[in-house]
Amino acid sequence: MEFLTAIAPVLIAGAIAVFVIYRLKHKYNQGNLGKKKSKSAQNVLDSLIPMGMVFGCAIGVILSIFFPVTMLTSVSLGAAIGYLLGYFAYEIYSKMGTENS
Repeated sequence: MEFLTAIAPVLIAGAIAVFVIYRLKHKYNQGNLGKKKSKSAQNVLDSLIPMGMVFGCAIGVILSIFFPVTMLTSVSLGAAIGYLLGYFAYEIYSKMGTENS
């Protein structure tokens, strides 16, 4: 049982990473990755996934302070969930204003 609790965050984070990478690869192969007209909007779009990871790590650290979860587990799961949420934000923001870009 201890082995399962040790390996579960790695499996969850790995599954999320593989999902996001394959979705982005599929969008790249189709040629419809998010593109914005202005440089600042493109910078925001490109930084959504890394910022999601940073905020996920921060939330993981805060949660590990208040709940009995190890720091390593909460930071790794926080980064993975932030990666997934950053990808969803990327998808939403890339579709916003597509008639203008």
